[in-house]
Amino acid sequence: MKKKTIIWILVFTFLILINSIITLKYISRVNRVNAALLILEEIDQSGISDYEKTSKGVVAYDIRAANLKSFFRKHNSPLFDYADVIVENADKYEFDYRLLPAIAMQESTLCKAIPLNSHNCWGWGIYGNTVTRFKTYDEAIKTISKGLKENYIDQGLVTTAQIMQKYTPSSNGSWARAVNLVMSYLE
Repeated sequence: MKKKTIIWILVFTFLILINSIITLKYISRVNRVNAALLILEEIDQSGISDYEKTSKGVVAYDIRAANLKSFFRKHNSPLFDYADVIVENADKYEFDYRLLPAIAMQESTLCKAIPLNSHNCWGWGIYGNTVTRFKTYDEAIKTISKGLKENYIDQGLVTTAQIMQKYTPSSNGSWARAVNLVMSYLE
């Protein structure tokens, strides 16, 4: 092969490589911009009550509720209206705000498969013919959050694998893997 042809092949390969890098950076930037726009849309739709004023007069926003609202909207979940309650209770009981939504996804596909009139998207106290029912999703979130703290986290069961051993002891590990997958998606 001629030296000139090899040089042109190398130059062409280099240009393709540079173009690919630029394209990937652009796609990554576009994805970040789209994610930011989606979050801003959720902020706009969630109302001014989700904002708080800091000591310097700057308006701050807890992005976690917007993240959950986006996730719940995507999956058409009734939990959309309870994203703030989930974050508030996760903070109150000191656990990762993504845990309750991840368990709800695993147990009921975000409330799509729950016992009639139970508001129980988490499989909490559901075994055999026993069904724990709540009057509202709000009551369920508050009760389950407190229960996770007292019966799991305070007992040293803090990872999803450890929680699974008590929450659903017959699982072969798939429960914890699925919950972890949803939690990483929400990250």
